[in-house]
Amino acid sequence: MESATPYILFFCGAGIIGSFFIGLMVGWFGNDLVYAFLNKAKQPVMHPEMFDQNGNMLPDEILAVRFENDYEPDEDYDDNE
Repeated sequence: MESATPYILFFCGAGIIGSFFIGLMVGWFGNDLVYAFLNKAKQPVMHPEMFDQNGNMLPDEILAVRFENDYEPDEDYDDNE
């Protein structure tokens, strides 16, 4: 009766190599899906103030103003004056 060791080694090796290639293909396609999803999520957000009543984008320049809330007018005056 022959030893079963060569058969076990062959099927274990074939299983490891097959698992490697299956994992490679799943990773490849999974990477494509994630990359496509992340690029779709990066589309710029269009604000409603950039459009006219018909939904067309305004051709004018838009002014952006930022107000600082940490301004205290008492800091401008010295007590020594």
